[in-house]
Amino acid sequence: MAKIGLIRCEKNEKRCPLTGCLQSMKNTTQAFARYADAELVGVFTCRCPGEGVVELAKILKSKGAEVIHWCTCTFARQENGKWVAGGGFCDSVDTILNRISQEAEITCVKGTAHLPEGYQPKVFE
Repeated sequence: MAKIGLIRCEKNEKRCPLTGCLQSMKNTTQAFARYADAELVGVFTCRCPGEGVVELAKILKSKGAEVIHWCTCTFARQENGKWVAGGGFCDSVDTILNRISQEAEITCVKGTAHLPEGYQPKVFE
């Protein structure tokens, strides 16, 4: 069973209760399709511009997370009822995920639910 941590963006925390992300994790679909089974270890909110995010990742890892998924809304947006890549809440998501994977020594995956058509989740190791 994959033990997963989630990190979301502060710009969406008051509008999104993570329902789609949690449902995708439970059903191992979308970016969680790579796992036979998944268990949520914990959730944190990233504060711009990534303040303390490495420390948050280290806490998730200390609680048993083996991988951290970064919510799709950070790098994609809804347009005409579909999710499309680009225009998400964070312009620095790749830099932040690379930093987390290196400094906290944990795999990070860019994406959760609502993946844009044709998007393959990027893995940072």
